[in-house]
Amino acid sequence: MSKQDLMEEAVCWDLWIRNRDPEAGDILVRKYTPLVSYHVQRISSGLPRNVSRDDIMSLGLHGLFDALTKFDPGRDLKFDTYASFRIRGTIIDGLRKEDWLPRSSREKSKKQEEEIMKLEQKLQRHATPEEIAEHMGISVDQVYQTVHEHYFSNVLSIDEKVNDDEGQKSFIIKDEGTKTPEQKTMMTELIGDLTTKINELNKNEQLVLSFFYTEEMTLTEIGEILGLSTSRISQIHSKALFKLRKLLATEIVDGGIL
Repeated sequence: MSKQDLMEEAVCWDLWIRNRDPEAGDILVRKYTPLVSYHVQRISSGLPRNVSRDDIMSLGLHGLFDALTKFDPGRDLKFDTYASFRIRGTIIDGLRKEDWLPRSSREKSKKQEEEIMKLEQKLQRHATPEEIAEHMGISVDQVYQTVHEHYFSNVLSIDEKVNDDEGQKSFIIKDEGTKTPEQKTMMTELIGDLTTKINELNKNEQLVLSFFYTEEMTLTEIGEILGLSTSRISQIHSKALFKLRKLLATEIVDGGIL
């Protein structure tokens, strides 16, 4: 960014902070809309196809406006960083408030897990995606997609627990800041198990997971680096999640640790 651009942005911020100048606000929104698009693409990559990207973009823009309204330039914090938290938080909160994974998809996911368990009991070993697809009479891509959607639905969903004393359902958002000693021990063990399992993945699968979760790159950006299409990167990502399925499902669904 040139010195002139920095000066123009500083003027816009001054007008916005002091007077909530609409024109200055519009300029700042246009400037940071690509940041919203980045997070929309990143989050959308893990959602079912029925979820409208336009709806997610709308949530993201709400998050951006919220960030513009609440940002304090006097704090030692870059707006990009602050806005990213607000944008992601607003999108995820919006997804949590809506039943974005249809009941049919949830039932399909549950049925697939049950069929996988039956097949693996019969084979006395882990079943391959190809074997699962043949057993269920579906395509391999459908196997990957169901696992992919199920994983992200558990990451984004609010934990639903049944209150046995009152016989009523209650919805609880976990306090991520407090972990019991048992949870800490199990988390350490899980990380060790995941590290071992990730090392068993092929090179492309390891790279995609690393770029996506560690470097926070979008699937499109990863595809450009690896010279592959976005759809191919998405497929590699889903395959990697499938291979980690048992470890992830145990801790996310049953243990409630992650």
